Amino acid sequence: MDLLLVLTYSAVCLVIFKVFKIPLNKWTVPTAVLGGIALIGTLIMLMNYNHPYSEASREYFITTPIMPSVRGTVVSVEAKANTPMKKGDVLFTIDPVPFQSQVDALSAQLIKAEKDLQRARELRRKRLGSQESVDTQTSLVNNLKAQLEGAKYNLDNTVVRAQTDGYVTQMMVFPGLYVVPMPLRPAMVFVQEDSFRYVGWYRQNSTLRLKAGFEAEMAFDGIPGKVFTGKVVQVLPVLAEGEVQASGRLINFNAIDMPGRVPVVIEIDDPRFDEYRDLLPGGAYGQTAIYSDSFHHVAIMRRVLLRMSSWMSYFFPFH
Repeated sequence: MDLLLVLTYSAVCLVIFKVFKIPLNKWTVPTAVLGGIALIGTLIMLMNYNHPYSEASREYFITTPIMPSVRGTVVSVEAKANTPMKKGDVLFTIDPVPFQSQVDALSAQLIKAEKDLQRARELRRKRLGSQESVDTQTSLVNNLKAQLEGAKYNLDNTVVRAQTDGYVTQMMVFPGLYVVPMPLRPAMVFVQEDSFRYVGWYRQNSTLRLKAGFEAEMAFDGIPGKVFTGKVVQVLPVLAEGEVQASGRLINFNAIDMPGRVPVVIEIDDPRFDEYRDLLPGGAYGQTAIYSDSFHHVAIMRRVLLRMSSWMSYFFPFH
């Protein structure tokens, strides 16, 4: 950014020298150089502090690992990779036969136990049986009911459904795969539809000029020459570099090598962005600028520089 400003000033000086035919001597050249240093230095200082810029900005999204509640063999996969799905849509189905068999067996046992309980109560009423027999059969019936509820729950969970709107990405589940309810081995990765956020990482020097409600702009590397308007919706109150957890080790000086940057959540409200939103992959990289209410006239420089930087996205090194 600073280099672009210096180059712009140099170009203006060159034009002035050419148009007005100013001679290059020991007075004019140093004057232009020193004047440029003073002018550009002051403008850059005011601009950088009051209208901060982040060259490290990104679109973030939340994913949910899909883990089945029961283990078994996948018999069908209804979800299609990167295809929008609604809450409640079926993702995949696990072979229900073993779970249905357990439900049928427990149902049969419960029917027999309820008949035995009814018989025990009848005998107790006729004083031919004991209360202990009634209590035993009652406990057995209650136990079987609880087991049957658990078995029905497992049977219902052989059909794995989407819990929110979104889509499955990088599909790796196919019929025949044996899945297990383990946190370290999710069957799918589900992208939450409403979880996309744009975050700019700002230097801590700019903390006093980072406030919710300030105007912001974002330029994506994947959309050269376009800058989209928005606003700051949240300045996160903590930095990851300061996080500590209870452990058997003390905090030491080596843990503060990196100062860390302030994460700022930005909402893009530019209507022009709608036609590009679906073209950008989740996690797209870019640049952002925030315009505070201080020295607002200097903000024009930041706007120009951000647009110049956006046009530079047309050029990239060959690998």
